Parts: sequence; structure tokens; C-alpha cells
Amino acid sequence: MIEALKREYDLSVLTWSPPDVDRLNRFYGTSLSRSDFSAHWVPWLVRRVFELDPDPGSLQRLSLLMRVSRIVKGKYDAVITASGEVDFGRRGIQYVHFPLLHRHHAMWRSVRGLPWHGRLWALLRGRYRPWMLLSGYSFDDMTNNLTLVVSEWTRSRFRESYGAEATTVYPPVPGGFPDVPWAERENGFVCIGRISREKRLEQMIDILSKVREHDQDTHLHIIGNPIAPWSYYHDLRRRVQEHASWVFLHENVSRGEMTELVARHRYGIHAKPDEHFGIAVAEIVKAGCIVFVPNDGGQVEIVGGDDRLLYRSAEDAVAKILRVMKDPDEQAALRRHLAPGERDRVRGSARRGMRIRE
Repeated sequence: MIEALKREYDLSVLTWSPPDVDRLNRFYGTSLSRSDFSAHWVPWLVRRVFELDPDPGSLQRLSLLMRVSRIVKGKYDAVITASGEVDFGRRGIQYVHFPLLHRHHAMWRSVRGLPWHGRLWALLRGRYRPWMLLSGYSFDDMTNNLTLVVSEWTRSRFRESYGAEATTVYPPVPGGFPDVPWAERENGFVCIGRISREKRLEQMIDILSKVREHDQDTHLHIIGNPIAPWSYYHDLRRRVQEHASWVFLHENVSRGEMTELVARHRYGIHAKPDEHFGIAVAEIVKAGCIVFVPNDGGQVEIVGGDDRLLYRSAEDAVAKILRVMKDPDEQAALRRHLAPGERDRVRGSARRGMRIRE
């Protein structure tokens, strides 16, 4: 977002901690410098206090940033966030991946008409969340924002959650992949993304284990960085070691290393069923790979809803993968299907972005 706006606007970034520009550039392939924007972050001591909250999904940090945004909102012509459903204290632009706060909507409605002391009493009784009190959050004000969403799938979920409309703007898909001819690519699979339980990386190993019973050249490269809780990471490492002859784990690789590795392979695989968009899937497609994904979430849109690439179970995945791997004509047809479709979707997203900016 900063990369897209930095040449035309004076930007200020409100963030939890000091931004590490070099790390961002390495991970996302951007070319940011500290002179592109002014940065404001929460003081170290305040961050330490909030870090005492043991809940990794806590909203306390976001609530403090929303409270600060209410204080500084008048200094800016526009406010925008990619952190989901945010109440700035004024109308702004929000980019939503999934309506995560919907689970608190009914609670907020039950107390929204109460005076401050009534809300405090509701807080003590467990009928009001601390983050709502800290931020002064209003779902009515949040839905008054111009809402952009990452996929039609998310757009449907947002409308179901709040009865409000949104505009789908697919995320920009980073490029920079080498153009490796199909005949020179390895007959293997890649997956990209954080190493965490919801990504179901172990299911990919199980699926491709069955594929290997028919094609011993099949192998898998898992590219990503681990996040807490660490138990899943350690379990995955054990699974990788059990299949060390054909499963390879690549951690903390640069973007250049990732693009080279992905572009040398023919296939991609993903296993998270309710992916909000699936930027990793889109990158694998952009690298010229044929990618197989669950029949759910925004990733269905990335592959154009093609049933040959959508699986409903592990058994279905094995059958569809083998069908494609055994048929060069099917491979060629799917490559033609994915390459123009991906480019058209990116162009459509850019056109929507231009209309919104205007």
C-alpha cells in the first residue's frame, strides 16, 4: 500500500512498533525507504504493558491504535487501513480480509445505547469487551467506511455479517518470477506461506505421499516462516524428516530465492480451505505453475473456478493431480487457462483501484 501511494501523497504511518524497512523490502519485494513516509509508533513501555496479555489473538493493540487515530484524525485528508474493520472516529477506507469482529457485533448492539457508566458496569459483568471501551468502537461508524475486500468470497461474508456492501479489489500480486520453459521445470510441487496449523501443511504431505505411489519423481518444497504456537512447527519438522528424500523445508529465504525455486517447478498445492484471498496461490500461478486448491475461499477465484484444480477431499486431490500429471494436453490447457485469467484479474483489480482513487 505504501509502495503504491508514496509517489503521489505525503504519507504518515501509525504502527505498533518501529517499521523495519529492510525486512519489509526483503519479504515483499518492495523498494521502500524511510524517507517515503513518516512513522509514528507506540512507546516501548506501553508496548511492554500490552504484551503482558497472553492472548495471541487479542484486540488490545488494535484498539489502542484506533484510539490514537481518533486523536490525530483531523490532521489528515484521508485515513486508510489494511487491518480489517476499523473505527477511525471519521469516515475512512478499510481493506478487509475477513469480518473477524463480527463475533462481537451482537454484544456491541446490546450496550450501544448505554451511557459511559452503564458500559463500565456492562464491562464488569462481562457484557462489554475491554477493547471496545478502550477504542470507543462503533460498528455503525465502521460500516460507514468505504470498505474494500480482497475477494468476492470475503465480500459475501462481509455482507452477511453486517448487511453492508463492499467493493472487491484483489491484492496486487508481486512478480519477478523467472520465465522457465515447461519442459525444463521439475515435476514437483511448491507451497508458500507461514508455517502454522491452519495452513494444513501435513495434509499436503499426505496427499503427495499418495501421488508418489504412482510417480516417484513427485516432491514438495515448503517455503515459509514459522509462527507461534511452536508445537506445530516442531511437529512439521518431524514430518519433513520422516520424508526427507522428497519433502524439503525452506525457512527465511529471500524473495529472490523464493521466486527462483517456485519458477523451477511445474505445480503448486495449497490446503487451507477458507483462504480469504490466497496471495501465495496467486504468486504460484503468476510463476507459471498449475496449482491445486481446496474448493472454498477466495482462492477459487484465483484459479477461475476450474473444477480440475479444486479438490473437496484428500482423495479427490490425489485423483485430480494424477489426472493432470499423466496428461500433457491437460497440462497445456490448464496453463493457457491460468495465464490469461490471472492477468485479466490483475488488470480488473487495477481498474477498480483507479476508480476508487478518483
